[in-house]
Amino acid sequence: MNPIRVDAAIVEPVTLADMRAHLRLDPDNTAEDGLVESLIASARAMVELATRRVLAPGRYRVMLTAWPRDGFVPLPLSPLVALASASSVDATGIVTAFAPGLVRLAPDMVEAPGLIVSPALPSLARAAALIEVDAGYGGSGPPVPPSLMQAIRLVAAHGFEHRGDLPVTLAPMVEALIAPHRRMRL
Repeated sequence: MNPIRVDAAIVEPVTLADMRAHLRLDPDNTAEDGLVESLIASARAMVELATRRVLAPGRYRVMLTAWPRDGFVPLPLSPLVALASASSVDATGIVTAFAPGLVRLAPDMVEAPGLIVSPALPSLARAAALIEVDAGYGGSGPPVPPSLMQAIRLVAAHGFEHRGDLPVTLAPMVEALIAPHRRMRL
């Protein structure tokens, strides 16, 4: 089960204006703004990968073909912010919403994000569960930790200064900034 982002608009945690100020770019020369925006997006993606956290708020869809025996569906989306919808879809495409409370967020939405599903839910023998959740820092979620914002700035600045140089790895300073926020795998 891989969550799929269903909203196209991504609001980056570091703005173009903030990054331009960090890079000390001439305010009258906007020729490289496209490059700077792409560096911000790639830096955010690198920090997300390293921390296993969602740094740009968004809506994600999860499809299940069977309910877990223990009633817990772990999600690789931290922080989890809200349950947007929970329903089933049958083979003909008919969507039926589940009654409120049958699917709910787990208590720890940051370190152990997931869904708690009730045993009273109907079988998924001839259907699939379609669940949408909101996840990520910013927006209606918690604010992005300042150290992760700085890590994004540093990675983007490195990309700006060392264009075309490979390989791109996280510098020790960036590793130190993200270490306290890294979610461990079990």
